[in-house]
Amino acid sequence: MAEPTPIPSQHSALRKIWDHLRSVISGRAYTYYQYDSRAFGARLRGVLRTRMPDLVHLDSLDLHRWLPELPQVPIACTHHDIESDLLRRRARSLPQAGLRHYMLLQADRVERLERELCPRLALNVMMSDVDARKLQELAAGVATVVVPNGTDTDYFEPNGSDSVAGRVAFMGPTYSYPNRDAVEFLLQEIWPKVRAADHSTTLRLIGRCAPADRARYDAEPGVTTLGYLPDVRPPLLQARCCVVPIRIGGGTRIKILDAWAMGKAVVSTSIGCEGLDAVDGENILIRDTPDAMASAVLQVLRDARLRSHLERNARRTATETYSWSVVGRLIRSAYDQLLTRSFVLHQPIPTLSRSTE
Repeated sequence: MAEPTPIPSQHSALRKIWDHLRSVISGRAYTYYQYDSRAFGARLRGVLRTRMPDLVHLDSLDLHRWLPELPQVPIACTHHDIESDLLRRRARSLPQAGLRHYMLLQADRVERLERELCPRLALNVMMSDVDARKLQELAAGVATVVVPNGTDTDYFEPNGSDSVAGRVAFMGPTYSYPNRDAVEFLLQEIWPKVRAADHSTTLRLIGRCAPADRARYDAEPGVTTLGYLPDVRPPLLQARCCVVPIRIGGGTRIKILDAWAMGKAVVSTSIGCEGLDAVDGENILIRDTPDAMASAVLQVLRDARLRSHLERNARRTATETYSWSVVGRLIRSAYDQLLTRSFVLHQPIPTLSRSTE
């Protein structure tokens, strides 16, 4: 039975500052300290004393500090994106020179980890072919398998109810920097163009956000911030267009998969749908400039034939490629192959090196 262990820095500003200071002094990546938890360490050691796993699944390379404590069994690591690449993309968008420099410093340290550790793992589970190629370019000899994110196509499904005319939706919490950047981009550069062309359009922002941001977003014409919802399906069902103006990111967008599963027409940037089986004009509209995105949103809202075409293909893509049954078979097959081999593929994980950069 799984029991979550809190991440200390998420509950203490002092701990977060201390983690960053330790990173600066030691030369290690920040995540080495971010995921340092006495409670987690004690529970991990307790579990390993009572039973020996046949395979270890590491859900992110952020947990790399625990690798030396794991037994000599195949270790697979999921990469939800290429973290060093994501940090560099984010750094380029920062106006503050000091913060930009620090984030680039962290990107270099994370890239060093990717180069050193990923080839030693039995398997690196990637979200897309794009990310698999990036990791293979970073780390020679790395073993990868592509198992995309999935969606529950039984939970997220069209129910035949009518959408609301002129309704647009964005889904994602703004404590995530890529989502926050996307919302700011949407409200400042895209939504005013949509509203100028049609004053009846309305936008729903779905996802947790800070009270000050919520008040600011709600002040925009036609915009309503719904905040965190235990069930996002009702507002998604009402939407005629889901917009994904992501400019920073990696991996694949679960928000698009959920919208596709519900048979929704989606307008996205290239980065927003990167790595997905997205075909412009078939199951999505892909646009990258504010004018083009606004025009595409209006096209979806006004053209019932186009909207119906995108909706049908979106649902088909979700069920045939990204349903949990399909994704589950891929990961089970990959892990079965690891377990049936007669030797352990990964090399022992050494003590992690430090840098004095």
